[in-house]
Amino acid sequence: MVIQSRLGPLTEDQMDDAQRAVLKDILSGPRGNLDGPFLAWIHSPELASRAQQLGAFCRYGTRLDPRLTELAILVTAAWWQSQAEWQIHEPIAREAGISDSVIRALRKQVVPEFQHDDERIVYRIGKALYKHRRVDETLYTEAVDAFGEAAVVELIGVFGYYALVAMTLNVFAVRRDTDSPLPFPEP
Repeated sequence: MVIQSRLGPLTEDQMDDAQRAVLKDILSGPRGNLDGPFLAWIHSPELASRAQQLGAFCRYGTRLDPRLTELAILVTAAWWQSQAEWQIHEPIAREAGISDSVIRALRKQVVPEFQHDDERIVYRIGKALYKHRRVDETLYTEAVDAFGEAAVVELIGVFGYYALVAMTLNVFAVRRDTDSPLPFPEP
C-alpha cells in the first residue's frame, strides 16, 4: 500500500542509526508496518520510539475490549476529521464488532444508536472530552462502574494518543493511496 504525505521522502538508506533502530522496532512489533503517523514520526526517532511504544499499549495492551478501543479511535478520527486514521481503523473497527450503523453515524458526525451500553459510555466520554475538555461526575461514575478505574485511565490514554495520531496525520497530510473517496470533506 502506498502512503503519501507532504513530508520529504525518507528511505532506509537515508536514515541515521536511530531512525533505523526505531524502524526495526516498529516493523517487528504488532503493527508490522510504517503506516499512519509513523511515516511522519520516523523523522524524529526519539518521538517515534516513545510514541510507538505508547501506541502499541493503547491499541493492544489495555483492559478494554478491542471493540471499545476501536470505537474510541473512530470517535477521535471523526472529531479531528482525520482521513487516514479513519481509513485505517474503519475496517478494523468493523472486524472488532462495531456495527455498520454506528460507523456510518460517526462518519456523518451524528449521535449513533448504540445497541451496547459500553459503547454508549465510550462515545459519551469521547464527546465530553473533545467538546468540553472534561468528563462530569455522573458520566465518570458510570464509566468506572462499567469498566473499573484502571480501564477508564487507559481509555483516556487511548483518546489522547489517537488525538496525537490524528493531528500528526492531518498536519502532514498523510493519505492512503486508495480509490475510495475520502471519508470527510476537506476544509
